Amino acid sequence: MSLPRIAVDAMGGDEGVRVMIEGAALARRRHDQFKFLLVGDEPRIEAALEKHPNLRASSEILHTDDVISGEDKPSQALRRAKTTSMGRAIQAVKNGDAGAAVSAGNTGALMAIAKLTLRTMPGIDRPALAALLPTLGDNDVIMLDLGANTECDSRNLVQFAIMGSAYARVATGRKEPRVRLLNIGTEEIKGTDLLRDAAATLKGAAEDLAISFDGFTEADKMCRGDVDVVVTDGFSGNIALKAVEGTARFVGDLLRRSFASSLRSKIGFLISRPATELLKHHLDPNNHNGAVFLGLNGIVVKSHGGANAAGVANAVAVTARLLEENVTERITADLARVGGESWRMPRPQEERA
Repeated sequence: MSLPRIAVDAMGGDEGVRVMIEGAALARRRHDQFKFLLVGDEPRIEAALEKHPNLRASSEILHTDDVISGEDKPSQALRRAKTTSMGRAIQAVKNGDAGAAVSAGNTGALMAIAKLTLRTMPGIDRPALAALLPTLGDNDVIMLDLGANTECDSRNLVQFAIMGSAYARVATGRKEPRVRLLNIGTEEIKGTDLLRDAAATLKGAAEDLAISFDGFTEADKMCRGDVDVVVTDGFSGNIALKAVEGTARFVGDLLRRSFASSLRSKIGFLISRPATELLKHHLDPNNHNGAVFLGLNGIVVKSHGGANAAGVANAVAVTARLLEENVTERITADLARVGGESWRMPRPQEERA
């Protein structure tokens, strides 16, 4: 199947051009139908492409030498959206020159430019950043929001649940994704008023939304494999995500230290190496790289800034799957099933008015 080409911000990330080009080349070797628009400094991209003739044959270069740094504020990035590699990659999606964009650059800048350029879908107030996390089950769990919106109301959380469910159908193949709201407990009385309001709305609309909703989950249960979508605000979500990533690194470092502590431990490592390699693979963030901004009129995927080539390739694969499965159209269809743009919970100030 031929897919629309993917715009790659070749200048983003900790290492920029080298890793982004190597990642795109690896993705191309795995899936020969991928085509790319490589956005960035043309001489540097051309030099990197010399090692990857297969990628060169399937790519076009859009030149710009202006780059958004990790220190740039979103307001600064917005003023340079028309000249930077990140901004021009997203603009290519709006113009129809690419079907989606991938960047490993500044997350705040990416969110700001994507939202201004592509705008939010009808019926969605705010886009959300969603990513896949490893679980003990057969499928990863989708969590959103991971930092795009630090403060959310009940309506935002319900919309996040709709978007996350559409993504889950693509990622897991489950017709009725299991959706939970992140809370400090699973009892109905736990949490804030807005969490309880969102839970009541989702419970009442679960049949129309084709989801399985059973209230709340706690952070220590997110990765057990019995939930497909975890919904929260961007503040809590970002903290939870970094706690999961930090715990994974801690476990890995602790194992390495333990196995190096004595000769007996080193022998034990050799015996258990297949299991530890499997654990390493499962916890490696590069194998789950690729967070998507859901709710925009176009697909924008955020690769981790420190991702290696395999991580970038995984982000490209996530992007391609979202394109292939028409996730934007799926969200639109789900909104339509519950009234589309008219299905909007009143904000607190609207209720008071």
